Amino acid sequence: MKKLSILMGLLLSALLLSCSTKGEFTTNPQKNFDALWEVLDRNYCFFNEKLPADSTWRDYYDKYHPQIRPGMSTDSLFLIMSQLLGELKDGHVNLYSTFDVGRYWNWRDDYPTNFSRELTDKYLGKDYHIAGGAAYRYLEYNRHATDSIGYIRYASFSSPLSHSNINAMLSRFSFCKGLIIDIRDNGGGVLTTSDLFLQHFLPQRTLTGYISHKTGPEHNDFSKPLPIYVDTLTSGVKWFRPVVVLSNRGVFSSANDFVMKMKPLKLVTIIGDRSGGGAGLPASSELPNGWAVRYSSARMTDAQGKSTEFGIDPEVWVSLKDEDRQKGEDTLIETAIAHINKIYEEMKKKK
Repeated sequence: MKKLSILMGLLLSALLLSCSTKGEFTTNPQKNFDALWEVLDRNYCFFNEKLPADSTWRDYYDKYHPQIRPGMSTDSLFLIMSQLLGELKDGHVNLYSTFDVGRYWNWRDDYPTNFSRELTDKYLGKDYHIAGGAAYRYLEYNRHATDSIGYIRYASFSSPLSHSNINAMLSRFSFCKGLIIDIRDNGGGVLTTSDLFLQHFLPQRTLTGYISHKTGPEHNDFSKPLPIYVDTLTSGVKWFRPVVVLSNRGVFSSANDFVMKMKPLKLVTIIGDRSGGGAGLPASSELPNGWAVRYSSARMTDAQGKSTEFGIDPEVWVSLKDEDRQKGEDTLIETAIAHINKIYEEMKKKK
């Protein structure tokens, strides 16, 4: 546990650290454009994965550089620089100013949402419980508590969640035969929360992935992959019954990390759509005009060394059906319920 805390502390430090580009403050469009391109050229970690095989990062400099001119408006400069960053198709790459945020959202917007807030609110009802940033209740069937399934809706890893919160939820579900964790449209947040949640489902200390940091200015300058282990709990509530994690394209960053780490567990099934990805550890730099640029600076993989930057496939593919929506039913939640019932019956037969 101590080693995990040290490692995660280092990761958080990397998130908080920022560097400034060399030189004094200037609003000169050319100098700021060049600084932006160079920051990414030296520090971005996914060029090999993101750029087409027949192009280079220099090609994109040449594409946008002719549009940079002295005296151009601030809005025009911001737009062109945002378009340059958009070529990387990375949700962790952003340009920040006092008046706008340059972002790339097509990683989720180009796909079906497979999520309806209206439907999840229907399943939660009015009398759900709240533990930290999570909403939860049990779903009743035939009015028998022992035939229930626990349901947790966790919408953002930026929302607070502690071991005490998770202990409380799982304790209330002690009579349930299975658990649904719905993280659809969870855009991420605090990376350590992913491991904190995961620990309640781990039977033992587990290798969950690897991380490689940039070590130099060349695009292939990376450290040797460093293994990441997560310890199981030494105290608290653990859950070793069937679990379904509901995922969709809106699952990104630390939420994507949670899907990656839960998927290999024996009693866990990922249901829904491919997650949105976002497997780079973000860092930031300041440009000469004071704008900030965020970018993926270290690449993380799963325990087999496979990148999850482009998302994680579910084990059961399910889309939200219009006919179910019209009936007030969530196709993914209903599929999860049926799956847990099936697993539960199979487990009873083996006893």
